[in-house]
Amino acid sequence: MNNVTAVASEASTRVLRTCSLADDASSLRYVTGKRRAALDRLGLKRVRDVLLHLPHRYLDFSNVTYIGYAEVGSDVTVVGTVDKIKLKRPRPRMQIVEVSVVDQTGVLVATFFQQPWIADQLKQGDVVALSGKVTFSYGFRQMKAPFHEVVAQGEGSGSYSRILPVHPVSEGLSASWMRRIVACAIADAGDVCDPLPSLLVAQRELMTLSRALREVHFPTSLEAAEKARRRLAYDELLTLQLALLTRQRLELKGVRPFRHVVDGPTTEALVQALPFALTDEQEAAVGEILGDMASGHVMNRLLLGDVGTGKTAVAMVALAAVADTRTQAAVMAPTSVLARQYAEKLGPVLDAVGIRWALVTGATPSEERASIAADVADGTMTVVFGTTALLSDDMEFAKLSLVVIDEQHRFGVNQRLALRQKGAAADLLTMTATPIPRTLALSLYGDISCSRITKRPRPGAGITTKVIPPESVDLAYGAIRDAVAEGRQAYVICPLVDERDDGKDLDDVPERSLSKAKRLHAATSTLAELERSPLAGMRLALLTGRMSAEQKDAVMDAYRRREVDVLVATTVVEVGVDVPNATAMLVFDADRFGLATLHQLRGRVGRGEIPGTVYLCCAAKRNSPARERLSALEATSDGFELAELDLKLRREGEVLGYRQHGGISLSICDLDSDADLVKYAHGDARSMVEGDPDLTDEMHVSLAIECRERFGAYFEEVERA
Repeated sequence: MNNVTAVASEASTRVLRTCSLADDASSLRYVTGKRRAALDRLGLKRVRDVLLHLPHRYLDFSNVTYIGYAEVGSDVTVVGTVDKIKLKRPRPRMQIVEVSVVDQTGVLVATFFQQPWIADQLKQGDVVALSGKVTFSYGFRQMKAPFHEVVAQGEGSGSYSRILPVHPVSEGLSASWMRRIVACAIADAGDVCDPLPSLLVAQRELMTLSRALREVHFPTSLEAAEKARRRLAYDELLTLQLALLTRQRLELKGVRPFRHVVDGPTTEALVQALPFALTDEQEAAVGEILGDMASGHVMNRLLLGDVGTGKTAVAMVALAAVADTRTQAAVMAPTSVLARQYAEKLGPVLDAVGIRWALVTGATPSEERASIAADVADGTMTVVFGTTALLSDDMEFAKLSLVVIDEQHRFGVNQRLALRQKGAAADLLTMTATPIPRTLALSLYGDISCSRITKRPRPGAGITTKVIPPESVDLAYGAIRDAVAEGRQAYVICPLVDERDDGKDLDDVPERSLSKAKRLHAATSTLAELERSPLAGMRLALLTGRMSAEQKDAVMDAYRRREVDVLVATTVVEVGVDVPNATAMLVFDADRFGLATLHQLRGRVGRGEIPGTVYLCCAAKRNSPARERLSALEATSDGFELAELDLKLRREGEVLGYRQHGGISLSICDLDSDADLVKYAHGDARSMVEGDPDLTDEMHVSLAIECRERFGAYFEEVERA
């Protein structure tokens, strides 16, 4: 009986500790005043946030290098005793602290710039760990701005055969204080209930949660630390997948799906009316989409296809199925330029098979818009192309059964929901020409079935990509002049709209991959410079996202009619712009764009019978990370291969320009190294939901709570709607 009481007591204690994860971080010891404010700046509001604030590196004192044996040019960790501390002021407003550290084999001088407080923090006799790159000058081994940590104060020896975690910190909170606070969180709340079913933990060969929390923060070995991180990464991925599936169920709650007619006369006629035969990949994608539409379940499918792979032809077959079902479809594009282009390319084919269609953008005249709205409301208009103008209250569909959204990552969750709510049972087909790595698609689109098209029906004339330094920009200008002289057209792409921009909206490119250009090119000022020289006498025009829909349409119309020779633009032309006569492109400050953005941009040229040439101008030196990153574009035209490389470089948060809306962020998982976990979590979540849709089984209740804690904001919008 005593054993039973002990087990019950231990279980109740563990439950209480699990509940304490929701407590404010200020409930932890030492979290007061400035330290509380520092935790707030790091986004660590609750005890659970502190426990999941993982170290970004470890100092392995079991692998310390003696100073005398540290190789010049290598990154090492040394441990020694502080011998001398000097604060130097070589010139006004320049302060340098030099710390001489000794061990039994030699002396190393650590140099810290503009950090005078280090002279007060360190004392002669302190034992410190230094980690950084070893250089050699003035007869001594040196480290510039190394990571440093006091491991023993005063004349002490101590044992260093342990691993010291280094957590991300903020002003007012040192690494040592963060370690102390985390240690308190582990002691007070680390022994928690494991939300994962024990069978799943065993099947996936995972650590228990309590052990993983201890090992990830204070590991017994680096191998144990990595195993612990993978357990926590799996939790993050699994709860995300469950949250996505829960959101999908909420969206479709009480909805009676359409069962589309997919073998009707209009569908057959449209396939025959296409000016080309569908490829095997296109046929497969059509089969998957039509299968979903006929299934009696609401379709939620993402069509992935690189530049020029013919996604629109696939989507057109789905529009024909809507006509055969005598319902309606809405096609929403992120820009009026792209919406209009869709209407111009697809409209004639739809006309040929008797499908009524219309285009609605912000530039549509009020009388024309009112007429279209009336036809949409009474059901006589089958297909409507448009921008976010389709979301307005005056657009009420009689029987919306299919929603097609292009480049859907450019729309927020609320915008997608608003269009779905105009037809609650409508099938959803989203498309993107931005290549997405498989792991990213599985993780961030876990509630969506994916179809892929990798090969172009018509390869086109091809594109040559060249990376050039600013001093060689005349090569690009010469190519543009030659193209225009032969009756062709060109693009010049700039990262900024005007000189006042701060560049905050640019792609999240790794800092180490950026050149140190003094200024970034702005489209407005670049246009003025090009008009003076070196493209004087040519017909130049400006296109940016800040222009009105009417202005953008007018510029693009002029460009298509060949009334403009060179279009100076921002990334507004990245998606969907199709001008086969354009054969040359110059991209300024190319290192400021992600690889996938650059891949999309270069897809604007070489779309006709004449090959295209793209010049990527970058100020970075040869063999620098920035130049190596851009060299990948010279080496391959495979968008999916580039997407995988982009993922390695930038992790998931802003990868490929996919600025996710709705509170999704993966802070623990590394989609590159954790690809197997992504696959497992995706399958495990679907299996759970198939057997227990509401996660009410006693084995899944804790997981349901964990989903709410981590990703609740993602589907709260759906509940409020």
